[in-house]
Amino acid sequence: MSEQEQGTTDERGRPGEGGPVRVMVVDDHPMWRDAVARDLAEAGFDVVATAGDGEQAVRRARAVTPGVLVLDLNLPAKPGVEVCRELVGADPSLRVLVLSASGEHADVLEAVKSGATGYLLKSASTEELVDAVHRTAVGDPVFTPGLAGLVLGEYRRLAAEPAPATPNEPAAPRLTDRETEVLRLVAKGLGYKQIAERLVISHRTVQNHVQNTLGKLQLHNRVELVRYAIERGLDTD
Repeated sequence: MSEQEQGTTDERGRPGEGGPVRVMVVDDHPMWRDAVARDLAEAGFDVVATAGDGEQAVRRARAVTPGVLVLDLNLPAKPGVEVCRELVGADPSLRVLVLSASGEHADVLEAVKSGATGYLLKSASTEELVDAVHRTAVGDPVFTPGLAGLVLGEYRRLAAEPAPATPNEPAAPRLTDRETEVLRLVAKGLGYKQIAERLVISHRTVQNHVQNTLGKLQLHNRVELVRYAIERGLDTD
């Protein structure tokens, strides 16, 4: 798979935007990296670039603007969590799926805090990987079984910590009833597809509500959004 940009789509290649999902694969093991890129290309994704270290990953991601970054954590030059934090911080619309050999809880939580949408172990099958990239592209949280509960538990732990005092903090922006309803389901750990089915609305409508809510609350990603919701008790009926 070429490490140069392939295709000329003018968007990030997310569903409904006129082309296949644009994916970049980052791993320091060439054979593994090439195999993942090949599997994703054969599944219909537009693999626009690959990279073998953290510094290279940041440079190439900025140049080719993928919709989904499939990212290993153990990278030379710059750790994967730093790559994720740097790229998502500059572009919150970027989706990051960590694909790692490590199932250590500390690694999972650090990846999510850095802005990763999902976390999959390298023991996953090709079918599981393809499904995970599809779901990551539309903003659904994807985790190897057993890790989703860990992440939600950490959200709740963080929400239980007292927030630092902020003098003259302005009142929270008012959300519509539908935005609040969507936010409540996000806080319960539901993916966008599940929310769409629950509320009998389109997947795109769910995405729009989430983006509007992020804008109103001046939050940057799903991690911050879930914490905001749990702090206000929206994860309980």
